[in-house]
Amino acid sequence: MRRFWLLFAQTVTIALGLYMVLQVMQPGWLQRVAPRLQPVGPATPVGVLQAPPQPVTGSYREAAGRAMPAVVNILTSKALRQNHPLMRDPFFRKFFGERPSRDERQSSLGSGVIVSPDGYILTNNHVVASADEIEVVLADGRKAPAKVVGTDPETDLAVIRIEAKNLPVIVLGHAEQARVGDVVLAIGNPFGVGQTVTMGIISAVGRNNLHINQFENFIQTDAAINFGNSGGALIDTRGNLIGINSAIYSQTGGSVGIGFAIPVTTAKSVMEAIIKNGQVVRGWIGIESQDITPELAESFGLARQSGAIIAGVVRNGPADRAGMLPGDILLGVQGEDVTSTTQMLTLIAQLAPGAKAKMTVMRKSRQSTFDVTVGKRPRAVPEPE
Repeated sequence: MRRFWLLFAQTVTIALGLYMVLQVMQPGWLQRVAPRLQPVGPATPVGVLQAPPQPVTGSYREAAGRAMPAVVNILTSKALRQNHPLMRDPFFRKFFGERPSRDERQSSLGSGVIVSPDGYILTNNHVVASADEIEVVLADGRKAPAKVVGTDPETDLAVIRIEAKNLPVIVLGHAEQARVGDVVLAIGNPFGVGQTVTMGIISAVGRNNLHINQFENFIQTDAAINFGNSGGALIDTRGNLIGINSAIYSQTGGSVGIGFAIPVTTAKSVMEAIIKNGQVVRGWIGIESQDITPELAESFGLARQSGAIIAGVVRNGPADRAGMLPGDILLGVQGEDVTSTTQMLTLIAQLAPGAKAKMTVMRKSRQSTFDVTVGKRPRAVPEPE
């Protein structure tokens, strides 16, 4: 019996020694064989088990966490003068005298993205258009009044600015590298519920001819974009800005999975021009054009269907002074082939006003080259409210 107890004591001593060595030298081995379920604190019923924290996989929390602080809510208001039609009737005014008109205020909301520590914010033009007052609410709850630096209605972009310290700034990505199928996140303030992140993929790139803006090159996404998301951020899975959410296709007013964002490359160039000049200056030659359809190509005897038919020429405009005529087919701008009216408009807009540009034109089956002195594109006139 004594020998048995000595053997038992030696076994226990060796086992404890091995456990202490493993605990000090290789604690990970013990964790692998430890139970995955552990008792929770004393406040819970006896026997209740809880899983230990595990690393999260397949999450975009880091990307969202990088970008969300730089996405802001934009609150705007403007005065609406209410004047009854009878007040414009001289007979009514003669008997009832002059009545003061009544002012009411219309409020709206949208989103924006802080792109500079100096307080510059990118948003949509339609978010701040005609606003008398603009207030920006940061993700951390701070509020600041904003002033419009400049707008560009033809791309529906605007730059506003706030005065504040320690501003979070988003990192600009590379929209030109975006491909169909890439995962993207949309961040904004839909319906005023507060900052919200939705996920989707890029459904298409280079969308145009949607008749939303004059210059279109949209990124299409199925990430949910709703009222209030306008001007917010479309980011990649690293949290970099690749687009400014701008519009949706919807018959109900809610998201149906077809949203459009302005690429960050366009937004950056527009922002830099606005900050530098107060507006975007584009080239213009004074023509109206239309795409070449198969029917038009056949009627003009064209071997190709690319190019743009000049449907009209502004009298005494740059194209008119250079000798271009309605019915001419514009084939090239500065040596670059014209494939469509949308692409032609972009090529001409990139030309510097005052510079001379070579335009290749086909007239009655003969090609000619015209030297056109580029003019300055007129500013878009806001639609009456």
